[in-house]
Amino acid sequence: MEEIRDSVEEGKERNWKEKILGNLKPYIFCIFCSFCYAASNIIAKLCLDKGMSRYVLVVYGYAFGTVTTAVLALLFERKVESKLSLSICLNIFFLGLMGVLGRILFYDGLESTSPTFAAAINNLVPSMTFILAILCRMEKLYFEKLSSQTKTAGTIVALGGATLMTLFKGATVISMHALHTHQQAATKQLLYRHLTKGSVLLIFQCLVTAAYYILQAKTVKRYPAPFTLTTLTSLSGTLIATVVAAILDHKASSWKLSLDITLVAPLYCGIMIMGIVTYIQTLVVRVRGPVFVTAFRPLITVIVAIMGLLILGEALHLGGIIGATMIVMGLYAILWGKQVEKSKKLVQPARPEQGIEIKSEMLT
Repeated sequence: MEEIRDSVEEGKERNWKEKILGNLKPYIFCIFCSFCYAASNIIAKLCLDKGMSRYVLVVYGYAFGTVTTAVLALLFERKVESKLSLSICLNIFFLGLMGVLGRILFYDGLESTSPTFAAAINNLVPSMTFILAILCRMEKLYFEKLSSQTKTAGTIVALGGATLMTLFKGATVISMHALHTHQQAATKQLLYRHLTKGSVLLIFQCLVTAAYYILQAKTVKRYPAPFTLTTLTSLSGTLIATVVAAILDHKASSWKLSLDITLVAPLYCGIMIMGIVTYIQTLVVRVRGPVFVTAFRPLITVIVAIMGLLILGEALHLGGIIGATMIVMGLYAILWGKQVEKSKKLVQPARPEQGIEIKSEMLT
């Protein structure tokens, strides 16, 4: 009897730990993706400043991403039976098209500004995704409910924090001026030279990225093979990016890779961003929806600001610290609202118009 009782208690404890870990996985995955995106901003900036073509960088990134996800798909999804319909093929094509367009616009805007500025502008993505999700009836907004009010307020606060980081510098709190004098001066010169042009490009890129997440959420529900879907999307992006690069960049020298940052950037972008991170985000979007994934975008701004301080020599100002605090508060508010709505869905049966939440073995 004691052995049976101990076995039952051990089973309950194990189930409890697995439940806690399952609830934390989406958060851990999204935080991991934020660090990867932040590193990508720094690496891409160094690569573009080195003179590499943004169009070629997109092609190599998607090519390496296709190879990476194809290997993973062969390892983990060989037995998964999933049919490709015409509508899914069209979705994959448009995912590749929007991905390429978003990457080119981002690199162009990044080249005209700085990693911290580009990351700050990208905090428009959660707001745009939230609005598009409401228009596509993927999100319900009830202003009389506290959860909806909290998500709306969190979006505004996070956006306000990003705007503050961009427009207001204030007193310098931390500076690596002594170590990065030349780099810091070059970064400031680039920041103010083409700021308007870079801002417009980055804002348009945010809109494209938000639409990408919405289409990705709809596609992954109809094609339950995330690795294969990511591979096909990357392959579509590779073909489209190659055509665009061939039209806009005719120099054969642009395709040359050297043993420096011009090789590290495409490898990192392809393997980590367009391969592993895209796959992880597909899993999280499948379980929690596109708004949950994009809610972590403000965290990238904080990480890039710190990395820019240490690597590029960008000074950390009072406005940046206050803005980062607002971003974290807004992020917490959005996630709290999403968690409250998720808890209510688990307690009450979902209505047909509310949609059905798809579970994933890796996340739940």
